[in-house]
Amino acid sequence: MASIDALPARPAAAVASRAGVCLWLLAVAGLVFVMVLVGGATRLTESGLSITQWKPVTGVLPPLSATDWRAAFDSYRQIPQYAAQNADMTLDGFKTIFWWEWSHRLLARIVGLVYIVPALWFWARGAFAGALGRRVALMTGLLALEPIVGWWMVSSGLADRVEVAQERLALHLLIAAGVFGTAIYAAVGLGAAGRPREAATRGFSVAAAAFALVVFVQLGLGALVAGLRAGRIYDTWPLMGERFVPGEAFASARAPLDDAATAQFDHRLVAYAVLAFALAQAVAAGRSGLPGLRRRTVALAAVAALQVALGVATLLLAVPIPLALAHQATALILFGLACAHWSATDPRA
Repeated sequence: MASIDALPARPAAAVASRAGVCLWLLAVAGLVFVMVLVGGATRLTESGLSITQWKPVTGVLPPLSATDWRAAFDSYRQIPQYAAQNADMTLDGFKTIFWWEWSHRLLARIVGLVYIVPALWFWARGAFAGALGRRVALMTGLLALEPIVGWWMVSSGLADRVEVAQERLALHLLIAAGVFGTAIYAAVGLGAAGRPREAATRGFSVAAAAFALVVFVQLGLGALVAGLRAGRIYDTWPLMGERFVPGEAFASARAPLDDAATAQFDHRLVAYAVLAFALAQAVAAGRSGLPGLRRRTVALAAVAALQVALGVATLLLAVPIPLALAHQATALILFGLACAHWSATDPRA
């Protein structure tokens, strides 16, 4: 099948099709952004285990009667989290946490619908050839994997734990971030197709890719901090208590995954690396004489600085939910900007 860029006989139609695919990719990225934030709120409100079954089709409907609500609440009362943390919870209290988790799952279904239907239409028109086809294939695989990993994550908290396994939480977030970043990368590359690019050196392209990767890793470390509730310890900065490296950190081979102090230290350290990297990119771009490159790297440095400030404030103020969500939202914005910068700098995009 011909790609969008290989329709010389109908250039106007090709441009219109390219614009449609670009808007679709950005819409998918926007919905994933919202879904991740609702997922973050679900985690912060301890709501993620309120629905104890995975019903991909019928689960779209919430309880519709008093009997249905009582049955859902009874299912929740069978898991360890209820006995350990919410033994005094009323049905009204259960409804509050239920709606968070249900909303998160509903958004996941909406993302799937918004992705699949236009994708089939564009595919039938031969829009997904070459590099774009490979990126869409990657997104498709990640989106297919996401609900499976999501249920694997939830199931980890239904028997022997009072919360989901933090490494599964991190993987769940990273898959969503992968879809988000790939959609933005592809959309920016598609929007720039046929237009002259700034003559950035290969070094800037490599640096842009590396920066996006470091931010991606930082997202995973942030998920480990959330899963271990590591933001609720060592609420001091710049030191952790009275030391830069807490004494109990790195006590075992699995400490980066299992130990809250280690997770917080790793997250802090990589945050400094992200900010330093962003500032170095901005300084180098300022000397390049390329205005587009300079604007993008300055924006990345500004958002990275804001993200560090939000992280410090979230820690010092004992993780208030609005501030924690702002921290998560800014992290995704930074990653999205990093992927856009990478795509704009990469001549292969």
